[in-house]
Amino acid sequence: MSSDFALLDWLIVAAYLLLLVAIGWVSNRQKPKDARDYFLGGNSMSMWVVAVSVLATTQSAATFLGGPDQGYRGNFSYVAANLGAVIAAVFVAKVLVPRFYAIKASTVYELLGARFGDRAMRSAGGVYLVGRLFASGARLYLAAIAISMILFSNIEPDSIILGSFIMMSLGFIITVVGGIRSVIWSDLLQFIVYTASAVTVLYFLMTLIPLDASQTLNALRNAPDGQDKLQILNFAWDFSDPFAMISILTGIVLLYIGNFGMDQDTTQRLLTCEDKKKGGRALIVSSIMAVPVILLFVYIGQLLHIFYDRPELMAMGTSGGVDQSFNGEKITVFMRFILDEIPAGLKGLVTVGVVAASVSTINSGLNSMSSVIVQDFYRPWRETRNSVSELHYVFAGRISMGLVGVCLFLMSVLCFYWQQYTDTPLLEFALSVMVFAYSGLLGVFFTAVFTKRGSTASVNAALLIGFLVTTAQQSYVVDTFGLPTVWKSTAFTWQLCIGTIIAFAICLLGSPVKSGGSQIERYRPSRLHHWME
Repeated sequence: MSSDFALLDWLIVAAYLLLLVAIGWVSNRQKPKDARDYFLGGNSMSMWVVAVSVLATTQSAATFLGGPDQGYRGNFSYVAANLGAVIAAVFVAKVLVPRFYAIKASTVYELLGARFGDRAMRSAGGVYLVGRLFASGARLYLAAIAISMILFSNIEPDSIILGSFIMMSLGFIITVVGGIRSVIWSDLLQFIVYTASAVTVLYFLMTLIPLDASQTLNALRNAPDGQDKLQILNFAWDFSDPFAMISILTGIVLLYIGNFGMDQDTTQRLLTCEDKKKGGRALIVSSIMAVPVILLFVYIGQLLHIFYDRPELMAMGTSGGVDQSFNGEKITVFMRFILDEIPAGLKGLVTVGVVAASVSTINSGLNSMSSVIVQDFYRPWRETRNSVSELHYVFAGRISMGLVGVCLFLMSVLCFYWQQYTDTPLLEFALSVMVFAYSGLLGVFFTAVFTKRGSTASVNAALLIGFLVTTAQQSYVVDTFGLPTVWKSTAFTWQLCIGTIIAFAICLLGSPVKSGGSQIERYRPSRLHHWME
C-alpha cells in the first residue's frame, strides 16, 4: 500500500480550501437584497456558468467513485444513459422551464400551486424534501467513505461519521452567506478540480499499462469472459440492467426529467438565468457536456480492468484479480487503486477531487431544500400573520439551511447501514435512492401539464402512493414482509416507470380543474393562462 498523506498532499488540500474561501469571499461581496436574490441570484447568472453548475451538481461522488466501478464491472453502456439525459433535457427546456418562468417561480412546486392550490404545492415540496434528503444523504455517505479511507486509513463507523461531518460543514460554510451565487461560482471550481484530478489519474494509470492505444482497445474488445467492454449500446431485453437501451429510453429519461425539471436541487439553477431561453439552453448544454466527463470516469474503470484482471498483458504472470475489500468491507475498485497505487501528491489531488465532487452536491442540496422550506412553507404561513421585510426571509433561509445540514448528516449515517444491507453497487445505490420522490412527482407534474384533470386530494394520493409503490419494491421491504421476490428483481429504472404510471393514474382520478378560481388566478399571468387553456 502506498504511503499515507505526505506534506505535498496536505499542501494541495490546503490550496484547494484557500481557493474555496477566496471564491466564497468574492461571491459574498454582493449581499442578497431579498429572498429571491438569495435563492435565485436575481436572475442574473451567466448561462455558461449555470450549465457548468448543473453538470457539477449531477456529477457527484457517485460518479467519481461509481463511474470507474461501472467501467470495471461492465462496458460503456452507462455512457449511453446520457442519451436519455439529453432527451430529458430537451423536454424540460421546451416544456417545463418556460412554464416556471411564466409564473416567475422561485421553486418548481409553485407550478402545482398554480394548477391545484397551495396544499398541493406544499405536498409536492414535502415529497421533494424527503426524496432529496435520501439522495443527498446517500451522496454524502459515499464521499465520507472515500475521505475515511484516504485520511484515516479505515472505514470504521466513527471515521465515516467524522468524514460526513467534515463534508457537511464545508458545504454549509460555502453556502450559508451568499446563497445560490456562492453555490454556482463554487461549482465552477469544483468541476475544474474533480475533472483535472480524474484526467491526472487517467494519465498516471496509462503510464502503468505497457500497451499502446490500439492494443488497449483490442484488449477491451476481447475480454476473457467474452465480453466486449467497448460496447456502448445494449439492446438486450434485460429488465434487471438499468443501462440497457430499453431502460434508457424509458426509466432513465423519466429519471432525468425528474432531476432536471421537478427537483429543486437542479432546476433552481436554471431559474437563476435571465430568461427561459437561457435557462433551457443551459440545461441542454450541461447534458451534452456530461458525455465526455462520464466517458472519462468509465474509461478509468476500463483501464483498471486491464491493470488488475489482465496479468498476461501487464507481464505479471497469471491472474489473481483485485481484492475489492478494505478492513473486511467491500469497496470500489477505484478506491482500491487510490489506496494502493496513487503516489504522494497525486493522492492529495484525488482527495480534493472527491471533496469537490461532493461539495457541489451538498451545497446545492442545502440551498435548494432551504428555498423550498422558506418559499413554499414558511413564507405563506408568515404572510398570513403580518408583513416582514424580505431580509427576514433571507435570515430564515440561513436558519433552515442549518437544520437541513443536520438532517443530511444524520441521513448519511443511516445510509451506512442501508447500503451494507442491500449490497448494491455504489452508482446504482445513489441513483436508485432518487426514485422514491420522483415516482409521485412525475405522475403529478404530467397530470398538471398534459391534462385538465386532478385535484388537491388526487395530488396528495398520487404523491403518497408513488412513494409507497417504490418502497414496496426495495429488497429489504420484500424480505421483511415476504412479498413476491420478483418485486425486487427489476432495475430501479423500471421501479420508476411502475411508480410513475400508477401515480399518474391516481392523479387523473381527481375532478377536472375549473378555471376562474381565485387560487388559480392568483398564480396565473396571461402567458400561463394561454398554455393551461
